[in-house]
Amino acid sequence: MTTTESRPTTTTPPDAEKSQATKETLEDYTLRFAPRSYRRWTPMVVATTALGGIAYMADFSIGAGIGLAHGTGNALVAIAVAAVVIFVTGFPLAYYGARYNIDLDLITRGSGFGYYGSVLTSVIFASFTFIFFALEGSIMAQGLKLGLGLPLWLGYAVSTLMVIPLVIFGMKALSKLQVWTTPVWLVLMIAPLVYLIADDPGTVDRFLSYAGTDGEGGVNPASVLLGAGVCLSLIAQIGEQIDYLRFMPPKTGANKRGWWTAVIMAGPGWVVLGALKQAIGVFLAVYIIAGVGATAAPEPIRQFKGAFDAMMPSWLVIPLAVALVVISQIKINVTNAYSGSLAWTNSFTRVTRHYPGRMVFVLVNLGFALALMEADMFSFLNSILGFYSNCAIAWVVTVATDIGVNKYLLKLSPLQPEFRRGMLYAVNPVGTVAFVAASGLSIAMYFHALGDTLQPYSPVAAAVIAFALTPLMAIVTKGRYYLRRTGDGIDEPLLDAAGNPSAVTLDCHVCHQPYERPDLAACATHGAAVCSLCLSTDKGGDHVLPAQPIAG
Repeated sequence: MTTTESRPTTTTPPDAEKSQATKETLEDYTLRFAPRSYRRWTPMVVATTALGGIAYMADFSIGAGIGLAHGTGNALVAIAVAAVVIFVTGFPLAYYGARYNIDLDLITRGSGFGYYGSVLTSVIFASFTFIFFALEGSIMAQGLKLGLGLPLWLGYAVSTLMVIPLVIFGMKALSKLQVWTTPVWLVLMIAPLVYLIADDPGTVDRFLSYAGTDGEGGVNPASVLLGAGVCLSLIAQIGEQIDYLRFMPPKTGANKRGWWTAVIMAGPGWVVLGALKQAIGVFLAVYIIAGVGATAAPEPIRQFKGAFDAMMPSWLVIPLAVALVVISQIKINVTNAYSGSLAWTNSFTRVTRHYPGRMVFVLVNLGFALALMEADMFSFLNSILGFYSNCAIAWVVTVATDIGVNKYLLKLSPLQPEFRRGMLYAVNPVGTVAFVAASGLSIAMYFHALGDTLQPYSPVAAAVIAFALTPLMAIVTKGRYYLRRTGDGIDEPLLDAAGNPSAVTLDCHVCHQPYERPDLAACATHGAAVCSLCLSTDKGGDHVLPAQPIAG
């Protein structure tokens, strides 16, 4: 049962309380734990909403780019290798996000990085969102140019501006958008592929035998790893999945099967659909390359126009191809804009101790994305993704290793995630050192600093170094830099009897609003409860609890 502390003597006027409640709904609990009272969706609705963001068309371009360069055999092995890595590393992150109802930045804080140390990874994740927003916006602009004759620069602007109204209302609006558009998107994507294979089985043979531009054929490690490095740039997609999974309902005996199914499907399971789309991208690029050339073959609008040409009247081809691209772009870019705004807001608020609101950073993220589009990022897509993947791999592998190894095997990292200011050290060397070393060395390899022979192995280096250094640093430091305190000064337990975050509510004595127990700590000067956002914006640190000696 939910209980509430009695209100303090000084209360907020009813209109102000209503305004604050409305703001929290719009902001989707940007910097804090997502309360049980807000999480009213079923596991399958949350999973469907999260998977709706996987409708992006970039997978078709990524797969096509790898296949055309290295051949089908190398591309398929590269896609499979990357998918395995993404699934394995994404599983513990998805579980923590869904179980404890916090986003990946909040998970990262308590999983080896510290309160300020995770600002670095927040910026990396924010970069992921605007890079992929720009990529999807470029694809939509290509579709609008082909279908409506719009110049690319105008198409870029249209694809950017149209998502703003959709992303304002956060999870409540996004859940409806994704649920209703997913069936249409699936039919438009799968139908042409099935038709081509059924109508001309020879397309499969031509696809499987395609040798790539080097003409050598066969599977070789260098080509596989170069291709996998591009695919692994998508490893940070798990952050966007968690931005939805944090709204999962509590796991109970009654919903346990559905809860786990939803977490696996919408968490690490996203990569199954992603890998399939990449393979389809190779197939369609090989199918149309003779007609459009190697330069245009990676463009999804060209791929689906070629597929639709084979199965329906010509007057219907362009409208359907454009509809597929537009639906896909909207579905993913509302997620990119939404997740990017969360990441930027998290970083900015911690550094400046000022909370400007999530919508400010929706516009900032869209500005970065539009600049990339106008710079024609699509023409050097694989280079951007290959470089970016080194940072993303180092980050995700570090956090996943901290959860899987340091928490569960070595028992050096606290099992329950912590994100509140005052409870964490500013910087934890465990994750920070592992991440900086892994990303730094792998980037050096990517830019040939260690020789041409090692260059294709930069993604492997990022993963291996992060995986090895994370437990090593925990052992060296004996886990002493994870928690600044063991207790937060409130007697009420953080978890209920089932191990879910407690739904007990207490009033924050600073903003005079009720929040659920995991979002609160005791105030250093008053002893009463204070919420995590008021702690984050406390410029003088008056409310932040002092450090507490920790044994061992």
